[in-house]
Amino acid sequence: MARIFIISNRVSVPQSGVHPGGLEVVLKSTLKNHPCVWLGWSGDVKAHPKTRTISKRGNTYITTDLTPEDFEEYYNGFANRVLWPILHYRLNLAEFSHRELDGYLRVNEHFADQLAKVLEPEDIVWVHDYHLIPLAKALRARGLMNRIGFFLHIPMPPPEIIAAMPHHETLIPSLCHYDLVGFQTHGDAANFARYLAGELGTPSHISHRLGTGDRVMRIGTFPVGIETRTFTRLARQAVRGELVRDVRKSIPGLLMIGVDRLDYSKGLTLRLEAYERFLAAHPQWHGKITYLQITPKSRSQIKEYAEIEQAVSAMAGRINGAHSNAAWAPVRYVNRAYSRPALAGLYRTARAGLVTPLRDGMNLVAKEYVAAQNADDPGVLILSRFAGAAAEFKEGALLVNPYDPDSVAAAMARAIAMPLAERKTRHAALYATLLTNDISKWGDRFLSTLMGTKTFDLEAVEKQTVWQDPANLLSH
Repeated sequence: MARIFIISNRVSVPQSGVHPGGLEVVLKSTLKNHPCVWLGWSGDVKAHPKTRTISKRGNTYITTDLTPEDFEEYYNGFANRVLWPILHYRLNLAEFSHRELDGYLRVNEHFADQLAKVLEPEDIVWVHDYHLIPLAKALRARGLMNRIGFFLHIPMPPPEIIAAMPHHETLIPSLCHYDLVGFQTHGDAANFARYLAGELGTPSHISHRLGTGDRVMRIGTFPVGIETRTFTRLARQAVRGELVRDVRKSIPGLLMIGVDRLDYSKGLTLRLEAYERFLAAHPQWHGKITYLQITPKSRSQIKEYAEIEQAVSAMAGRINGAHSNAAWAPVRYVNRAYSRPALAGLYRTARAGLVTPLRDGMNLVAKEYVAAQNADDPGVLILSRFAGAAAEFKEGALLVNPYDPDSVAAAMARAIAMPLAERKTRHAALYATLLTNDISKWGDRFLSTLMGTKTFDLEAVEKQTVWQDPANLLSH
């Protein structure tokens, strides 16, 4: 029987009492509806790495450890010091070294070795994110001709930015060894098509098909969504929970909320600067509005992340020092993670949701905020035009330029003073969009495109003949 192999940097093995990771939430329907094998890094770093196989809930999870050298070069190094900043348009933060590129390629070869041991000819492979760009090339080199798809969860910048990365001409074209390369937005897909046009001479438009012979590479757009109605029910229940009740009792007036991982791509210092300008321009709201910023720490061992942590903490402290009084603090800044139910309840109580990244692949916080709202008295989403979600939310969100604190401050003032009728109209448009791109349909939409069928049918897949790729698309 054909299986779906999900390959990602980290594997999220279901555990009792542990909240699922972001990728597990996105893949929930696929894991539930199809026999899957999920392969990737265990999260452990060991001098003598081991590979483990676990079966749970009808799926198989294969986890492999990394050596300290692999962790530093592949993960902390090339993935997070080169690919992450460059794909988020931050060339100034990229730190390239040949040693770390070698480590990145070495770990991809290791993943390919592990996959080659268990992959059958009829199995389908779905690779996720920037950590594993060259994986299909490594698999093809081992003679594996399975259908292989790739989805990039973060942005794809214009070719002028990609071309600034050393050895881009080898790494990025290796995506052509996939049968389908998927992106969050049409803009990301177009950027990739333009890059290929410049480097390989392919058509500059999104032609969807590239190559000759029996195998072609296609480009597609698959915006990630959430379980809309499920999240709405979760928020409705969570708003009655102890945490949300305590927060509401402790806050005078209205609440604005931001929930972001502590990352320089999220624009947190500029968002706080905008709030500071809002407070200066609208003293009538002092004591009547509180901004809650929930920001779990991440990648603290990387210098740029430690620096942004210090900058955000200092700015939050400065705003509170300048504007708070004994009964009110304008900013609540929290460096810890909360469960999805707790966040859902907090979203539902907030008059404004602040989602203002400098660049984001999609940003599911924006979608969760909308889904959590009470349709009879909804809040307002303030959204960066540089988040992937902006492509879907043009009609209902207040789109802002996160680099312009004055415009963000004006959007804050507009959001908290917005009449109920306008808030309801905007929310209705946003919610309808959420239902259209509900995550329950996302995995099958990608897989059916990968297989070239209108609906994904494993039995039909099993009957297909394994094909060859005489064109070899790339020679390098």
